Amino acid sequence: MITLRMMSTALLWNSRNELLMMKRSLTRTLSPGLWAAIGGHLEPDELNNPRAACLREIWEETGIEHDEIQGLRLQYILLRLNGQEVRQQFFYVGSTDVNPRITTPEGELHWVPKDLVLERPLPFIFRNLLEHYLVAGPTTTPWIGSAGVSEQSNLPTIHWHPFVDPMEV
Repeated sequence: MITLRMMSTALLWNSRNELLMMKRSLTRTLSPGLWAAIGGHLEPDELNNPRAACLREIWEETGIEHDEIQGLRLQYILLRLNGQEVRQQFFYVGSTDVNPRITTPEGELHWVPKDLVLERPLPFIFRNLLEHYLVAGPTTTPWIGSAGVSEQSNLPTIHWHPFVDPMEV
């Protein structure tokens, strides 16, 4: 039976062009010891509002309040099949100069300079998303990505497409 896991994640940048990243605890089930963004699973009452889930996760993991974040907007939707589980992840991009106020057992929070972000050990999916974002930058249209296999190399990849309403093109 195929199940669904929905997640919401934040890429928070500061005015020094640093990304707030979490070095995940070695005790975490998903991606232990790897570097990731702030985020987590949608709660049942958030299924129709992944932005609210993103803001909740930011607050739970950093103590940063929603009114301390500027320009938080949907930039990516990512779909991936992991065994018998479909994973749908919403990525929001915003900015803040507020430093995390709390510690979390999920991992250690660090501001990482933009040019050093890809030097960290990252989960495959997150690395591919960051590589795309660092080239494409913020766009007015979100991107949708589906994880799959490259036809040319037969290696894992993400296929990126602008996410637009075809009736408004």
